[in-house]
Amino acid sequence: MTIRWFPGHMGKALEQIQDLIKKIDVVIEVLDARLPYSSSNHKLTELRRTKPWIKVLNKHDLADPAVTKAWVREFELQAGVRALPLSAKKHADTKPLIRLCQVMAPRRGKPGLPVRAMIVGIPNVGKSTLINTLAGKSMAKVGDKPAITTTRQLIDLHNGVVLNDTPGVLWPDMSDQDGAYRLAASGAIGANAMDSTEVGFFAGEFLLRRYPDQLLKRYGLQALPETPHDLLLAVGRRLGCLTGGGEVDMNRTAEAFLRELRAAKIGRISLEEPSPAPSIVIDKPNS
Repeated sequence: MTIRWFPGHMGKALEQIQDLIKKIDVVIEVLDARLPYSSSNHKLTELRRTKPWIKVLNKHDLADPAVTKAWVREFELQAGVRALPLSAKKHADTKPLIRLCQVMAPRRGKPGLPVRAMIVGIPNVGKSTLINTLAGKSMAKVGDKPAITTTRQLIDLHNGVVLNDTPGVLWPDMSDQDGAYRLAASGAIGANAMDSTEVGFFAGEFLLRRYPDQLLKRYGLQALPETPHDLLLAVGRRLGCLTGGGEVDMNRTAEAFLRELRAAKIGRISLEEPSPAPSIVIDKPNS
């Protein structure tokens, strides 16, 4: 199945951001720490030029710490770019972000001359949650379904920083289907745009290769299954995802498996590393 997700809005969003970026001092790009490359919109690189840029690696508490450190090193090799792992839900995690904005715009942050920061990010990476945490109150709608922001919103944090919420919505590049499947596995893409069983096989193949010990421990397996199909059969039996006849319900199993992955019940897992990730062949069950 080819994953297609909310096509058609990127042009307008980029036009709005291109106009706004001229008037701000620092750009804050919110990414999912588990898949920083796939959860970005790479068109933003063309708009950046030399603008100071902060890569926020949100949900770092769900990601593999060693891989997150590698991403921070990778991003900070770029001139004018800083990377900050955090959890957007935790106020204490967001305080360093304010200080970093002030450091990256040293001529601003004074009375009457606040740092003008713009927050960008694709849907469901935590942009609205971060805005609300920084503001200390509900300023942006939070939910699983993205809403299109049609007007510019200014939020004065009263600490020398003014936030500009991005008008419009940015979409990831769905021509990269490996990236699309990683987004689906992370929960960024709605169930109506994907086949849960295929995404479950995709995630299972990756975890078998990259995090086998976590699978063995979480599901009490004596040996590692050879294929993603075999893995989901074992997971389905373990979680009780069975039909009336006692067979494993593969769709229910895949959905449960993905929920466990997203909630870090299998462990802190990153779905991609800074080096190019190899393509993953989805092992479908025999019908």
